[in-house]
Amino acid sequence: MVTKKSSHLDDQGNIQMVDVSDKNDTVRIARACATLMAKPDTIEAIWSQALPKGDALTTAKIAGIQAAKHTAQLIPMCHTLHLNKVDIQFERASDGIVIQSEIKLTGKTGAEMEALVAVSIAGLTLYDMAKSVQKDMVLTQTRLLYKEGGKSGVYQGV
Repeated sequence: MVTKKSSHLDDQGNIQMVDVSDKNDTVRIARACATLMAKPDTIEAIWSQALPKGDALTTAKIAGIQAAKHTAQLIPMCHTLHLNKVDIQFERASDGIVIQSEIKLTGKTGAEMEALVAVSIAGLTLYDMAKSVQKDMVLTQTRLLYKEGGKSGVYQGV
């Protein structure tokens, strides 16, 4: 087994934020998704804007965008990034709603965490908006779909 020194630990084993000051700025793109599993009636109510709290999809989109912009305040070792693009899209499925994010920036470090935070908070917002009609919804399958930029190159998830 190969052991690699963690970039989040200094030489004494203390936690640290990674120093990216010597990295070159590159275009970076990250895409993530999550699925809110719900009953067909709940999905229909979300999709048709028939929930008591109003337009859940628009509210969730705004929440996901805001969350991406605040990732560094939520996850301690994330760098504050200047995001050039944050997009949240929803796709209706028979057993839920698939939430996808795309983050784009030019910078020294990637936007994977921003993409993951965006779909997570968008999904939690959908849950909040629909909990009065269904309490047993499940936010699941949160994962990175794609990333490019930086020295590690392209990652294509499943």
